[in-house]
Amino acid sequence: MTPRGDDDPATGHARTLLRTATRCSGARCAALCLVSTAATGAGLLLPTVLGRALDLLLARDPATRWVLYCAGLVLLLALLDAAQTVLTGTVDARSTAWLRRRLTGHVLGVGPRAADRFGSGDLVARLVGNAAEAGTTPAARAALLAALAGPVGGVVALGLIDWRLAAVFLAGAPVLTFLLRAVARDTTESATRYQRAQGRIAAALAEAVEGFRTVRAAGTEGRETARVLRPLPGLSEAGHRMWRVQGRAAAQAVAVAPLLQLAVVAVAGVLLTRDRLSVGEVLAASRYAVLATGVGVLVGRLAGLARARAAARRLGEILAEPATGFGARRLPEGPGRLELRGVTARRGGRTVLDGVDLVVPGGTTLAVVGRSGAGKSLLAALAGRLADPDAGEVLLDGVPLRELPHDDLRCAVGYAFARPALLGGTVEQAIGLGLASPSPDRIREAARAALADDFVRRLPDGYDTAVADAPRSGGESQRLGLARAFAHGGRLLILDDALSSLDTVTERHITDALLGDGPGTTRLLVAHRGATAACADAVAWLDGGRVRAVGRHEELWRLAEYRAVFGEGAEPAQAGAGSEAEA
Repeated sequence: MTPRGDDDPATGHARTLLRTATRCSGARCAALCLVSTAATGAGLLLPTVLGRALDLLLARDPATRWVLYCAGLVLLLALLDAAQTVLTGTVDARSTAWLRRRLTGHVLGVGPRAADRFGSGDLVARLVGNAAEAGTTPAARAALLAALAGPVGGVVALGLIDWRLAAVFLAGAPVLTFLLRAVARDTTESATRYQRAQGRIAAALAEAVEGFRTVRAAGTEGRETARVLRPLPGLSEAGHRMWRVQGRAAAQAVAVAPLLQLAVVAVAGVLLTRDRLSVGEVLAASRYAVLATGVGVLVGRLAGLARARAAARRLGEILAEPATGFGARRLPEGPGRLELRGVTARRGGRTVLDGVDLVVPGGTTLAVVGRSGAGKSLLAALAGRLADPDAGEVLLDGVPLRELPHDDLRCAVGYAFARPALLGGTVEQAIGLGLASPSPDRIREAARAALADDFVRRLPDGYDTAVADAPRSGGESQRLGLARAFAHGGRLLILDDALSSLDTVTERHITDALLGDGPGTTRLLVAHRGATAACADAVAWLDGGRVRAVGRHEELWRLAEYRAVFGEGAEPAQAGAGSEAEA
């Protein structure tokens, strides 16, 4: 059962989120409220002025002034309606932009846990679609006062004309109140189901798009299409239910409202025959009865608010996932000594790393090897605090990573990945990502160390080529990622299988740069090739979530189980070459 009210953290976050978004557009919301209320007020004045003008015309008295009043009110209503439209669009856009910035910052602060928790496709659906829908809340709330003022003002105006008219209308008011409450409740439930189904489809679609080459190679396009569209019946059912709720409410309003209007007009007609009302007042009463039964406007407002509230709750679920916290302890001078103490990490209910103890002395290179699923990439993520362990701690030069400020940690640790995300407008910006003031010389030096300078210069605009327009192979992308890590510097450099797409010669040159005068005092390499492991000062062999052994590659090579990690081979060098050829 879904928790509700104050017991539900997501709901609490959603309320706070919407309150803050409203405050960010507070001046515009206030202006929208005033403009909407003024438009409602002008609309309430118009029937009285029309009625007065009609009475004067029927009595053949001068009515020019009242006719001009009518024309002025009509013109004012047109201007106020235009202003309301502009303000509503502005507030919606500003609120949506603020929500997206807030949620994007939080997702980045949470880190990989956000994608693990919700899925990348669902996250995109929430940050795009749900944020846009929730962003309509401030404007809708600001205009709700005017939407309520119309019916309330209509009833008051009927009472001012004759109390019996208001009494007749109020006799049917409980039916309208019940109708509005049912609409708000049922629409919220249907919108929540609809948006969840949207998120599931978006998540499945993102997975299919990311693995489109695998899907095409396997010839499973039809099966993947069916998997992506599997939540579609639920989406259709929720959507139809939402429209049925609003359609039923509209039908009930159509049935109830004319009866109330007819009752008011009938009573006004009786009063007219008894000379209690004038013809103009009967006209005004008929118009006020229409305004008082303006359920359609309220139904639309409440349905929109219900959908926005459901969307805001989905955003609140993201905020309920705590962001990574940082400390204020400064990192002392040091060579970059990395230490893992009793580190345990679980993923998907499975213990991937179990009580890992590992020390990487400053200034040395440690290669981490192991079979697929041994936890190599997770260990690399923990070493630079891209993730936190469930137990134990990771220290850099004696300081737990949790206690370091964000900027100090990111300046101290550089990363390169097997499939780097090249962000930035140009190739130069992609290499200099994260640097406070990247200099062209530093970027080009890093590119040369990663053997990326030659192919970058061959691009149409060299380093100024847009990343999206830069044709490159997987190995060239890896070299750009390595160049970014080299340009970053820092006392610890972590390479998570960042050499896997390189040819043997290129890998050897880059390895020499890493082990020679390359950037980063301490290096942690996730290695799948024997040749890479052989170049490291030491190798940590992961097996079954634990460190099986730590030693030189040639020493560990004597163990058959260690050789099996890379494939069978007679000699270390041959094993390295064989694995390279196979890769």
